[in-house]
Amino acid sequence: MSKQINLPLSEADVKELHAGDEVLLTGTIYVARDAAHKRLIEALDKDIPLPFDITGQTIYYMGPSPARPGQISGSAGPTTSGRMDAYTPRLLAVGLRGMIGKGKRSPAVKEAIRQYGAVYFAAVGGIGALLSKVITSSEVIAYAELGAEAVRKLEVKDMPVTVINDIYGGDLYETGKAQYCKQD
Repeated sequence: MSKQINLPLSEADVKELHAGDEVLLTGTIYVARDAAHKRLIEALDKDIPLPFDITGQTIYYMGPSPARPGQISGSAGPTTSGRMDAYTPRLLAVGLRGMIGKGKRSPAVKEAIRQYGAVYFAAVGGIGALLSKVITSSEVIAYAELGAEAVRKLEVKDMPVTVINDIYGGDLYETGKAQYCKQD
């Protein structure tokens, strides 16, 4: 049974999540990829306010495709999270609480997740067309000149994700693999 969470994530929400939990997210998430992450860190380095209040927020590493006429979003599948690993600990330190993507995270990111009380969710790759159906609104809010890499604000309803890394050091990619390894 999936846990339902209304965003933004609270500290209590994060404490109740464990690697392997299935979750349905409803509320605001932000889309940012490599180029946007670089700009966010540059803003922090220059003491410039970020284009949104990052406290408690969730960033989706998504490669949006253009929406067809009458639709809110085109395909909305996750992109590889490891490309954001160099930037993630700094964003977690200033209040980011959730991330959605696909693939493993670095040891530094997993430690920052524990240290700052955050969670890493995976969205299933390859079902971007289905994931686009949970988006109820989408707007570019920063760095529009980056095109598909601009920061977007999305409203989602019942977005299906799975907890991969939790604040307790849980890592579904590790425990899941161990469950299926054969012992001789």
